[in-house]
Amino acid sequence: MKKIAVLPAYNAEQTLEKTIRDIPAGCFDEIILVDDCSSDGTADMARGLGLKVFPHERNTGYGGNQKTCYRQALRSGADIVVMIHPDYQYNPRIAPLMCALIEQDICDVVLGSRIRTRREALASGMPAYKYLANRFLTAVENLCTGQNLAEWHSGMRAYSRKTLETIYWERNSDDFVFDAQFLVQAASAGFRIGDIPVECRYFSEASSINFGRSVVYGLSSLGMLARYLLHKTKILPCSLLEVKK
Repeated sequence: MKKIAVLPAYNAEQTLEKTIRDIPAGCFDEIILVDDCSSDGTADMARGLGLKVFPHERNTGYGGNQKTCYRQALRSGADIVVMIHPDYQYNPRIAPLMCALIEQDICDVVLGSRIRTRREALASGMPAYKYLANRFLTAVENLCTGQNLAEWHSGMRAYSRKTLETIYWERNSDDFVFDAQFLVQAASAGFRIGDIPVECRYFSEASSINFGRSVVYGLSSLGMLARYLLHKTKILPCSLLEVKK
């Protein structure tokens, strides 16, 4: 199976090389970086590292960046796509394990969970308010969708080609809530979602949304969950939850 890593990048010049260095050799057939109109040398560095680079002419946002990532990965013939943040926050050494769960037909979607224990999550530098919000949102999302994930809000993810070709991720937000929407779509479509623990690091160069945007993200995630419940009970159909024929 052809495995492609996609890196949604924005001003990642300081951390990109370390991220690439930690990806296990031979894990991927191709690594694609989409540069979301960075103001630093991210794109040039990526080319120097031998990555396939697709630069945006304007900033499209985190969700918009992912849309380009997945389009390009599918065009390149990917059977498995792994999203790795180039800010060195998630340890990419677990990528082969994530791919294996899809390759062995155990899962369709695999997440890297930052929360194996409360102590470990907080020791990594995760702010306490983000930890508490993550626990609350994850509990509600698991309850409503019937899943049992350790967390719903990880940025390290692996998707099968079938998943990407079935759900309408192109209709999702261009902002951070894209990730939450994608998982609700995958759960609604009946895809098998699993997770494994991943080492996570919080430091000044790692990207992180501030408190205000975190609140917006949390409320938007709950809004998507409400749309899911209305759709499933046939009260109000949701176009995001339709599947491609």
